[in-house]
Amino acid sequence: MTEAELKALMLAGLAGDTASHARLLAALAPRLRAYFARRLGTHTGAAEDLVQDTLLAIHLKRGLYDRSQPLMPWVHAIARYKLVDAWRRSGRRRTEALDEVDELVAEDTADATMARRDLGVLLARLPRRQQALLHDVRIEGLSMAEAADRHGISVTAVKVTLHRSLKALQALVGGDRSTSDGELEP
Repeated sequence: MTEAELKALMLAGLAGDTASHARLLAALAPRLRAYFARRLGTHTGAAEDLVQDTLLAIHLKRGLYDRSQPLMPWVHAIARYKLVDAWRRSGRRRTEALDEVDELVAEDTADATMARRDLGVLLARLPRRQQALLHDVRIEGLSMAEAADRHGISVTAVKVTLHRSLKALQALVGGDRSTSDGELEP
């Protein structure tokens, strides 16, 4: 199935079509199985557990999916976090290349590539601390407490910084060059 077909199933599922939602999960399972099998080798039981964990997370978090975005990068992010969590639980340390998503991504769209580039340009206009915290919490998926520990600041400071960062990004997208907090520079 293509990205467009998978996304159509997701959108139909979000609209209440349970058959489409079931077809989506069934279509994702073999992709996830292959993704985890390549990374875990002979641990087929662990791979199947990760497939089930990932499908459950997709089901439970489907309301958080941004309908304007491609589906497969969202699915890949969930799968990658499940894999990293499994490695952490087992005490394994391994890095996972972000560009190894070919087996999950149905097709790479020009829109998705341009969106990533645009996001990078916007983030580069924020102060370094805001960039780092947005990346850690919104892209990497760390909790606010984990990000606070990583940066040596309080959870409250993380929340405030994230709020200001998102407000600054909104101002940039809207065409403003600064916020009321004076966070952005020309």
